[in-house]
Amino acid sequence: MGSKILNFFKRLSVTQKVILCILAFLVTGYIFCLPRHLFHVPYSTVVTDRNEELLGARIASDGQWRFPPRNTTPEKIKECLITFEDKHFYHHWGVNPFAIGRAFYQNVKNKRIVSGGSTLTMQTIRLARNESRTFREKLIEMIWATRLEFRASKEEILSMYISHAPFGGNVVGLDAAAWRYFGHSADDLSWAESAMLAVLPNAPAMIHLSKGRKTLLDKRNRLLKQLLEKKTIDSSTYELAISEPLPDEPHALPQIAPYLVSRFYQERNGEYSRSTINKGIQTQVEDLAERWSNEFGRSDIRNLAILVIDIPSNQVVAYCGNVHFDRNQVDVIQAPRSTGSILKPFLYYAMLQEGSLLPDMLLLDVPVNINGFTPQNFSMQFEGAVPASEALARSLNIPAVTMLQRYGVPKFHSFLQQIGLKTINRSSSHYGLSLILGGAEATLWDVTNAYAMMGRSLLQLPQRSCSLLLPTSRITESTDPFQPGAVWQTFDALKEVNRPEEIDWKSIPSMQTIAWKTGTSYGFRDAWAVGVTPRYAVGVWVGNATGEGKPGLVGAQTAGPVLFDIFNLLPASSWFTRPTGIFVEAEVCRKSGHLKGRFCDETDTLLVLPAGLRTEACPYHHLVTLSADESQRIYENCANTEPTLQKSWFTLPPVWEWYYKQHHPEYKPLPPFKAGCGEDTFQPMQFIYPPMNARIKLPKQLDGSKGFLTVELAHSNPNATIFWHLDETYQAQTQDFHKISLQPAAGKHSLTAVDGEGNTISTTFFVE
Repeated sequence: MGSKILNFFKRLSVTQKVILCILAFLVTGYIFCLPRHLFHVPYSTVVTDRNEELLGARIASDGQWRFPPRNTTPEKIKECLITFEDKHFYHHWGVNPFAIGRAFYQNVKNKRIVSGGSTLTMQTIRLARNESRTFREKLIEMIWATRLEFRASKEEILSMYISHAPFGGNVVGLDAAAWRYFGHSADDLSWAESAMLAVLPNAPAMIHLSKGRKTLLDKRNRLLKQLLEKKTIDSSTYELAISEPLPDEPHALPQIAPYLVSRFYQERNGEYSRSTINKGIQTQVEDLAERWSNEFGRSDIRNLAILVIDIPSNQVVAYCGNVHFDRNQVDVIQAPRSTGSILKPFLYYAMLQEGSLLPDMLLLDVPVNINGFTPQNFSMQFEGAVPASEALARSLNIPAVTMLQRYGVPKFHSFLQQIGLKTINRSSSHYGLSLILGGAEATLWDVTNAYAMMGRSLLQLPQRSCSLLLPTSRITESTDPFQPGAVWQTFDALKEVNRPEEIDWKSIPSMQTIAWKTGTSYGFRDAWAVGVTPRYAVGVWVGNATGEGKPGLVGAQTAGPVLFDIFNLLPASSWFTRPTGIFVEAEVCRKSGHLKGRFCDETDTLLVLPAGLRTEACPYHHLVTLSADESQRIYENCANTEPTLQKSWFTLPPVWEWYYKQHHPEYKPLPPFKAGCGEDTFQPMQFIYPPMNARIKLPKQLDGSKGFLTVELAHSNPNATIFWHLDETYQAQTQDFHKISLQPAAGKHSLTAVDGEGNTISTTFFVE
């Protein structure tokens, strides 16, 4: 084949070869004359809800309202535009010779340009080139127009034109014009509105809403008359259309979910984004946020953020990054804030899953000093010992800290990163035990997503960060961080958290079950509340974006009521179904929450995770020998001299006991040993403060002198007398309340307490 072409070329004359080369050059030039991308202009950032209803937009970088190009043209606009601009649009190849000839005749006759004869395809090329209108430019437009007809369909050409046509002022393109002039989508334009927009690009600088209104109205009505004559519309439609007034002034674009629109403006500038937002829910949430913001404003609390995730679809349905967008530009959903107690359920879950905790296992709740770290409960009270599930539901700090100490900060730090808390990015040693009490910062986005993943685990759905865009692209799944069994037990504790309303919600059938948790950061700077049902995960943050703390800025009092108001406006759902094939039955001590020990006399058969069977058996029940009236303990050397009985006894360590019995009047301390019956191997005393190896910094008094150290001890015998010694020097004796104040010098010290029976206990501490 190649040789035949070569022989044919050799037989041609020189003139024929030159002509052939010129033709080849022209054909090649024609083929490649049209750029791959016609338009090189910036576009507005446009965001819609899941049903493609406009939420908001941001203007293009050149100051024009130019929405991203359309793929289709509404039928009404199409009919109006073709009737007005190019009646033979579907019958030419980009250039209409008759229109060109007519325009040439009219221009010569009037000795000025009165018509250009341009087709819609040629006008599309002119918009793309944006050059001066000369005869040379007209020729280029004609050539490019015919080339465009080979590349694109008529529908595509029409869409290009309608997306870039000028509509007056800084409004470019049909979509921007529809919203700016009529306040709704181009797909919902009436015949009168479509006709007005069809005639505007013909002379956008001469006729618009502020001047030339009569000319604009006349041109619109003439076009409507033509549509009537073509029988595109009937007479009644025509009469209704011409009776419609022109708009008075441009409309402001919607301002729904403005923080989300701004987020897309940063991440997807100049693009069309169909979000997962449900416009109906979004507007209700924004109205609710506005009402609560006005309430909080009385206390000078100025910011509020809300995130609502649909758990089954894993999509955000409401995104309220803040309130008063005109004044507050900070999107708090994306801002790292101190977590307070909002991370405690993750630790509870991790320990259940690992098998180092059972749901009702007793945890200590007494004053502690861990290398100078002295956490306090919000109530500033101690209860000695509290079931783990209750400690979580009541958000007690000391049990949480001791849980973390036992579980390990590095391991928990790694788990938090695994579940997507990306802003906890410093080393675990940087946070220490304060990690569980707000020593780290997280975003409302990450925290709410983590709670949503817990809910998805119970629905046996893949666990990943939720989506903001439709359609959702397929994401490669990673290992699911949450397992349904431990999540079920965690949610079982969280649904018991006291609600803000002063009612017994369980007694009202219409109130749905919600697993929820609050958090309050140090200094009352951040208030959190996150709740989960099988349908929704809702996250709420309340505070000041500046970090300014305010009295009363507490999660349960501010973010909590907002959370439940949101759930009240969302569709309700039934509770999760308990996972099957996961739990095993175990006998658990009713008083301690541990697995049944040898001497536990009251037990319950409960469902636990298999890993929970590895936990310690109850260490608090002991078999003791008592006198017949149970008023005294009998030691072995006296057991044969009088009647005795053996009984299982629930005994807590002295410090636990000292606080525990104040809240549990049913608790019975061990009776004392009968005098003369030997030594008691049980240690009746325990230091409350200071603990062993505590490092203490004494505060200065108002006059600048050295402050005091208050030491405290618990004794199982309420009538005992305690003798105190500091570094082997006698200090004082106490009865009833065993507490004294000391002024030790800097350095290492030994504190010793001796009771009237000769029992001794010592601790060592350091004064800095």
